[in-house]
Amino acid sequence: MPLYIKDDATAQLVARLAKLCGTSKQAAVRIAVQAELDRLGTVIPLRERFAALRRAHPLPPPTGQAADKAFFDALSGEPE
Repeated sequence: MPLYIKDDATAQLVARLAKLCGTSKQAAVRIAVQAELDRLGTVIPLRERFAALRRAHPLPPPTGQAADKAFFDALSGEPE
């Protein structure tokens, strides 16, 4: 089944890739699509990356101290 590229910018990119690879435009499209599919296959979803980060670096337990304006002022050295 033929694939028609109607966008000039896309056609230029395909021609550029074909020239760099020393292949036909058809092969260049196949190379680009396969590379993107391979890349997407190795991407770890953001939710899973955050879950791994939380497991590796859990939050400390609550201290029971109030983190109000006076607390933050004291951290920055401002008088109460």
